[in-house]
Amino acid sequence: MTLSRRALMQGGAALGLAAAGSACATLPMAGEPTLKALADAKGLYFGNAVGAGRPFADPAYRALTARECDVLVCENEMKWYVLRAQSEDFLWEPADRLVAFAAENDMRVRGHTLLWHHPRWFPRWTESHDYGAQPAREVERLITTHITETCRRYPQVFEWDVINEAVDDQTGVLRDTVFSRHFGGPEATMDLAFHAAKAAAPNAQLMYNDYMSWEAGHENHRAGVLRLLEGFKRRGVPIDGLGVQSHIGSGNTDNSVGFDTAQEREWRRFIDEVVGMGLKISITEFDVHDKNLPLDIPSRDAAVAELGGRYLDMMLSYPQLDGIVTWGLSDKYSWLQENWVRADGQPKRPCPYDEAMQAKPLRAAIAASLKAAPAR
Repeated sequence: MTLSRRALMQGGAALGLAAAGSACATLPMAGEPTLKALADAKGLYFGNAVGAGRPFADPAYRALTARECDVLVCENEMKWYVLRAQSEDFLWEPADRLVAFAAENDMRVRGHTLLWHHPRWFPRWTESHDYGAQPAREVERLITTHITETCRRYPQVFEWDVINEAVDDQTGVLRDTVFSRHFGGPEATMDLAFHAAKAAAPNAQLMYNDYMSWEAGHENHRAGVLRLLEGFKRRGVPIDGLGVQSHIGSGNTDNSVGFDTAQEREWRRFIDEVVGMGLKISITEFDVHDKNLPLDIPSRDAAVAELGGRYLDMMLSYPQLDGIVTWGLSDKYSWLQENWVRADGQPKRPCPYDEAMQAKPLRAAIAASLKAAPAR
């Protein structure tokens, strides 16, 4: 007998048994497979992004991540503004700790990100840096050195977000940065990064990663990403796929309204265009933003689970999708708690586990979608 998604949601709400020891996460009911096991059975991976600060310092959260995931992503520790806050110095230690944890727990590492092509997230020194009489050559040196050193430091990374968020979400045009202004434009700068990554990590999958979404208001963003990908393919850039961040639900703005504004037909056309270019897709930063839902927790959790499950069902119907990464397993450490706060000021519930590491209906929805997914 096939259970309805509603029945699965109701069952998921009751999940959670106390685990032995303060260092252990609360688990779903006895005998329930882990999310990584469900994903692996379908030829997929399941991962989580973890920060080296408070999240990694929490033994229960480390245990939960190790139990549920076979892939780890450094939340910020491999981003340029953290890894290379000074022009010639690399701060390896925070990422090293996370990578070591992954190795200790038989987890693979997904790399995020070699070049965040957004002026807001460039290190401050890049604006005042002396680019000399040949600025294009200096940009080439900086990018190539950064990518080469980072890829060599972490050869175990199986998939790199080479470029992150280069398309303006309102206009769909490519963002300009201090590097692209010195190097002949955004396309040339990103092409250089992909070629440098291919040389430094020839066996890794190389991705473009962005937050274009299926919600209304992302039309220009989706169109701009398609133009960027088409340009990569036309110019022979060594790109393997698109990282679909998958921050769904309420819009990520202070004045967002509504919760489920999904344009499912348009989104499917977008994904069809991507895979039609011969590119794979990965869900790289999944969560379900509940900013605009009512305070009532049972109804809120049910709505989050329903939307999350519907989204994953659609995405998992594509054989080109190879894995799912959540941007936080527990509400306690979700980046959404500090951004675009709810009008009532109450904590959000965007993750598969709550602040006490108790499994929620979203965890059951993810499991149901993985169980129903076609095998790769």
